[in-house]
Amino acid sequence: MSPETDLLASLLRYWGYDSFRPLQEQIVRSLLEARDTCVVMPTGGGKSLCYQLPALVSGQTAVVISPLIALMQDQAAQLAQMGIPAAVLNSSLTSEQQSLVMQKARAGEYRMLYLSPERLARADTIGWLQRVPIAFFAIDEAHCISEWGHEFRPEYRQLSSLRVHFPDRPIAAFTASATRRVRHDILSQLQLRDPAKYIASFHRANLRYVVKECDGRSQSNLLLAVLRNYSGDNLIIYAPTIVKVEETVDFLEEQGIPAVAYHGKMETDLRRSNQERWMADEVRVLVGTIAFGLGINKASVRSVIHLSLPKSIEQYYQEAGRAGRDGLPADCILLWQKRDAGLLAYFIEQVTDPAEKERAWQRYHTIRRFAESNSCRHRQICLHFGETPKWTECGACDICSGTPEWLSEPAEAKRTKPPLVAVGVSLVQQPGQAERPVAADFDPELREYLRQWRSAVAKQENVAAFVIMHDTSLAEICRKRPASLAEIRGVSGFGERKTDHYGQQILDALERFRNGVRATALSEKKSKPADDTIRLLAEGHSFEEIAKIRGRQLKSVIDLVAGLVEKGELQFQNGWVDDGKRASIEEACSRLGMEWLKPLKEALPPEITYEEIRLVAARLRREQRKTA
Repeated sequence: MSPETDLLASLLRYWGYDSFRPLQEQIVRSLLEARDTCVVMPTGGGKSLCYQLPALVSGQTAVVISPLIALMQDQAAQLAQMGIPAAVLNSSLTSEQQSLVMQKARAGEYRMLYLSPERLARADTIGWLQRVPIAFFAIDEAHCISEWGHEFRPEYRQLSSLRVHFPDRPIAAFTASATRRVRHDILSQLQLRDPAKYIASFHRANLRYVVKECDGRSQSNLLLAVLRNYSGDNLIIYAPTIVKVEETVDFLEEQGIPAVAYHGKMETDLRRSNQERWMADEVRVLVGTIAFGLGINKASVRSVIHLSLPKSIEQYYQEAGRAGRDGLPADCILLWQKRDAGLLAYFIEQVTDPAEKERAWQRYHTIRRFAESNSCRHRQICLHFGETPKWTECGACDICSGTPEWLSEPAEAKRTKPPLVAVGVSLVQQPGQAERPVAADFDPELREYLRQWRSAVAKQENVAAFVIMHDTSLAEICRKRPASLAEIRGVSGFGERKTDHYGQQILDALERFRNGVRATALSEKKSKPADDTIRLLAEGHSFEEIAKIRGRQLKSVIDLVAGLVEKGELQFQNGWVDDGKRASIEEACSRLGMEWLKPLKEALPPEITYEEIRLVAARLRREQRKTA
């Protein structure tokens, strides 16, 4: 069997694909030839296969350095489903489990071994790793090694020691977003020798970039306009702070739009559960901080919305690029306010290292130019990453083709329209073209039924939904309606092992659907956050207890309560703020006004908190309105 046939045979047998995506085959061959390699490929370009396939074919172990435990575990679970032995070595394992993984790795039992950069930096790791039959090292998120990168992580610097300890092993660096300068830094830091370089185009033609400056009030209306336009589709909303994440989830719930939160201060189990509910389509809207998204393997995200100015073009490109990974049209919408720029500038001024401060200012000026400029968004992004397109207009951004009509309309006008309901219709538009429903080529009821089947199986097997099958495979099953295992084997993404494991279950699910069984309506009517909070207060719970019960930060709960007091929907309780403090706050409010809390905080004793000021000011504002 020729090497070419061998590669394609493995690709089909294990991954269920009959052809490579752009650049994948060249990258795989480069690693099989034991060459150092540098790969820059946008989110969704299929980077992981580029190191998984050569490891499988080589019969040795590829050591993958990744910064995310969850991502490593998902990839290892996915490989196990395909019949490819893989393991993760990190702090989530017991010491006995870690010893077993190390023992099996030395015996060459794994094709893929995932480590964190911190684990590799440990003095005891290099010793046992030198006894593992290593094919090559793959460094994921390699831009983290560069101080010029937007996510510099000092622990990545220690990866430069790989060349010293493993002089004869190839090193491959993978990243989705690296400027020319960062690429040079990656090559230098990792000491890559005459590397093969593969740089995919940064132009994501199926994405439409829309940037809109707004204020706090209009931002909420614009956000609702986006969500109503994409009713029923998967969306990601990026918020700048934990409190803004929670406020946004509560705001959407109040509008009858189910959403889940994701941020670093949540309990790990809840964060994982929220991510899984979104991945499994139980909830279509996820609101997260930048902590969300690395390694998220969901192809059918129809829109990514940013509620503040990102820190850099690289960050924006990476996050916005989580939309439309299935190649279908998707919108990337940036709703920014002038105060975002002020906040970014404030944080930059807190940086003490002069060189890092200078880099941060450069990133700030670049993203600010991107937001305020009148030139093609796609072209600006390509130029930033060192790619010069031959075209000057993309037809797929607000500059080249205007802001979509549904985002230009006043929210009030939008609300008077009947909701978009279309059976068998996908509400997706070609970027840059007039909005029009495009008929889907499969039954949406079948898709919903199979989504619920996939979600149930994922819970039963304790794996992520995409490990069972990707959205693109699910859509293909809906289109083809396979009637035999051989026909399921012909669905993209179904290799031998996956077909053996899930094929008959899928045929049974299709049979049940033919016999009239339908998806269960997800009608668990959730009470609104405001109603929940009012009820918990009436039951005598403290703000701290309510925050714990509702899985919210204390500030989020108090902001919600203050808003209800101001609107007259909740009576201010004297017990919320000590009498002496309340008197001091009232006096300061009468002297300084209540428009801004910061001057009040500075004028009051330090033991009086912002939350106490916010509550008292809300009551005073309500009284002012009643007497006006």
